[in-house]
Amino acid sequence: MPAEEQTYAAAGVSLATADAIVERLRGAVSSTRTSNVEGAFGAFAGLYALDERRLLAASTDSVGSKLVLARRAGRLRSCGADIAAHGINDVLTTGADPLFFLDYVAASTIDPEQVADLVDGAADVCRAAGCAILGGETAELPGIYREGEIDFCGTVVGVVDRDRLVDGSRIADGDVVVGFPSTGIHCNGFSLVRRIVGDGPFDADLLLPPTACYLDGVRALRCRADVRGLAHVTGGGIAGNLARVLPEGLGAVVDPDAWTRPAVFGWLAQSGVSEDELRRVFNIGIGYCAVIPAAEATAADLVIGRIESGVEGVAWSDR
Repeated sequence: MPAEEQTYAAAGVSLATADAIVERLRGAVSSTRTSNVEGAFGAFAGLYALDERRLLAASTDSVGSKLVLARRAGRLRSCGADIAAHGINDVLTTGADPLFFLDYVAASTIDPEQVADLVDGAADVCRAAGCAILGGETAELPGIYREGEIDFCGTVVGVVDRDRLVDGSRIADGDVVVGFPSTGIHCNGFSLVRRIVGDGPFDADLLLPPTACYLDGVRALRCRADVRGLAHVTGGGIAGNLARVLPEGLGAVVDPDAWTRPAVFGWLAQSGVSEDELRRVFNIGIGYCAVIPAAEATAADLVIGRIESGVEGVAWSDR
């Protein structure tokens, strides 16, 4: 193991700064709020009342620095899949069905083949999800982007009937947390991964599997269980994201031994990333969480935790 512990902060990314930015922008965002806006600022997806019955759910994000390694490996198409799946997973936390996707591609010098790979990858996921790509923007911005690199962002908008809305408010003491396995790192933590890899060769199959889309899995679960909360495990890991959907006065206790982690997290540990940092930054093998009544969990469900009163946020059962 390297003498120097590998951390996200040392790679140049601060999760605390990200949280501070959200707080800094809260006032400006709140000042634009209209009577159609519902839900709290900072959720996985924003909610806007289309009419008395239906709510629009919307989310915007980027692939991030995973693109640097994907470009080196010739796997930009998988990054297109990443951003479409990521956006769909975000709006799905409200119970919404995805309607459409918009993309933004930017580079110092646009390479048409790279753009085509990204959009083709997004289209793969959108077709399977029944989500239309309406269009987007391609920008050539020398002086802003480094030569040779490319950026890819996406917005997904979905719709949910008010009586099908999932917002965490009905989560109760004694409910269980069901986990959906990740395909690997997904899109978060790649600044740290890149610091470990450096300029040397790397295993693209290990590091670059595209983000899983959880639409079908969540739909199937909702057909047989009362899904009371949904969390997309992105930056901040399981603890940071599951806590976002828990009502005041309730917390979750998660068992980190309840599932088998993909091999990439063993590689990260061997590369000098501590267990605490793995849990704080990465999904460690669980890409999505659902909260359901304990009586409705079946042998097919991967139960990774339970809801308890008196617990603050998310606690680990081995700590």
